[in-house]
Amino acid sequence: MDRLLSNLKITVPEKIYVKDPESSDLGKRIVEHSINLIDEIGFDAFTFKKLGAVIGSNESSIYRYFESKHKLLLYLTSWYWAWIEYQLVFETYSLQPEDKLEKAIEIVSRSTKEDTNFSHINEVVLNRIIVNENSKSFLTKEVDQKNKEGYYIIYKRIVYRLRDMIKAIYPDYKYPSSLASTILEGSLHQHFLKEHFESITDCNLNVSPSNFIKNLVLNTLNS
Repeated sequence: MDRLLSNLKITVPEKIYVKDPESSDLGKRIVEHSINLIDEIGFDAFTFKKLGAVIGSNESSIYRYFESKHKLLLYLTSWYWAWIEYQLVFETYSLQPEDKLEKAIEIVSRSTKEDTNFSHINEVVLNRIIVNENSKSFLTKEVDQKNKEGYYIIYKRIVYRLRDMIKAIYPDYKYPSSLASTILEGSLHQHFLKEHFESITDCNLNVSPSNFIKNLVLNTLNS
């Protein structure tokens, strides 16, 4: 399994980038250092000029890969969700439906560990960006057009997978898509609260967001 995973290539929708950053050392450095810089200063303060200074390259060279910093954020969020999707597929493929749903909830809501299969991407740092900045990838005036063009297809595929797992066990449940999307967004929100607003969440060092989301979903479905 480890050998198989080491040969995987995370695929991101081609419209997001001008040139595939995975195709060159510079592209990989852009991705690697953009993750670190966004984590350090936040997406709002992040610019290609600042990134260029960090990687020792002209700002114009970054535009050869991404049209804008929003497209770069779309790339990072898409890469992250594709990475999560691979984990969903490989860690649940042989499980029975009941176990598959519970494992899937754990995968999308657990704390992130670094994956050595992708040396230029620190998944732990990227996860912090997803928790703090993911909503900025779709809270734009152009969201409907970008959705039609497939920019969010990977994120939506995970929701579909969770929805289908719910329907496989509870075919009469009326809201499988709403519950599936709530699993994803609720997990991110609880991680955010745990880090920044701990007085309004029960998640802490002993209770993970995964514990809460599993309890919420399974009690909802079994009620």
